[in-house]
Amino acid sequence: MAPRNFGTQITALVVDDNVLNRRIHQKLLESAGVRNQEGVANGKEAVDIHCHGRRFDLILMDMDMPIMNGIEATKELRSMGIGSMIVGVSSRCTETEIRKFMESGLNDYHEKPLNSAKLNSILDKMNPSFTS
Repeated sequence: MAPRNFGTQITALVVDDNVLNRRIHQKLLESAGVRNQEGVANGKEAVDIHCHGRRFDLILMDMDMPIMNGIEATKELRSMGIGSMIVGVSSRCTETEIRKFMESGLNDYHEKPLNSAKLNSILDKMNPSFTS
């Protein structure tokens, strides 16, 4: 994937308890040109970072995490008024599980692993001019 010229325009938060998945998603974001990004290990850390005033344009949210899962974290972030694009990224693939995750306040859902085509789809939904 050719990097786009996002510079510091887009901010992204990767929420995943698996450090390898977090790094893979951060590398994909970086290769897409998203330089301003952070990673945390669970939903509580995602909520806490927002409580401390940080804001992100895009949040990639895993569903199954310890302490606070992605469904709980997404509900909490939405109740705090967080309007970021929150994309669920999980290996769960039953319709019921996906629907429950979407109903928590997600904007989109993609099955793991993310790849450049899926990430482009996400970025295009954020702003079609990003991937043109």
